[in-house]
Amino acid sequence: MSRLHTENHLVSRIGWLRAAVLGANDGIVSTASLIMGVATASANTQQILVAGVAGLVAGAMSMAAGEYVSVSSQADTEQADLARERLELETLPEAELEELTQIYVKRGLTHELAGQVAVQLTANDALDAHSRDELGIVEHMAARPIEAAVTSAATFAVGAGMPLLMVVLSPASMLIYSVAIASLLFLGLLGAIGAKAGGANVFRATARVTFWGAFAMALTAGIGALVGTAV
Repeated sequence: MSRLHTENHLVSRIGWLRAAVLGANDGIVSTASLIMGVATASANTQQILVAGVAGLVAGAMSMAAGEYVSVSSQADTEQADLARERLELETLPEAELEELTQIYVKRGLTHELAGQVAVQLTANDALDAHSRDELGIVEHMAARPIEAAVTSAATFAVGAGMPLLMVVLSPASMLIYSVAIASLLFLGLLGAIGAKAGGANVFRATARVTFWGAFAMALTAGIGALVGTAV
């Protein structure tokens, strides 16, 4: 396996991990917040569990549908760009060769060397060279709607399952505290994992995600308490 292929594969895996962490974060925050709002409105455990499961299913399907539509649009755009590029290579090969040469010149090569590189890459696979260096379309990073939809739904569901598990395991008197504390711990852990994978500051990332998670849960808990009192 070439070094370039290995680096591209590593970048792809890191990107997937960060996307998975973000999906799980969404699942935790939205479901835990929903549970907190329902719980503070004086609902019983069964009602809280039903609301949480409904939130998990609705959230996962929403994530899947949104991701599928978004990535499908991206895939359509990529295919249209490739079709246009294929036509230009067939009808204007010299202009396309010069265009590729200028791309390499802008990256720091001399015109002579850039021309040699462009000629060799064009001879090997012209469309691949232009799709990668002109359009920025790389095979392992190409849009895959179904994969994106399934990944989004699955990671959201995993994240949402964490606060739901606390509803099942916790006694009714401790449910609100158990869900809040466990959810913040899960968020902090996922924030640290995502930061570590991306090379970011772990403390800053962890503090940020736990703060906004706590804010969301506190807000919905307050709304639930107000609605419960009014009713």
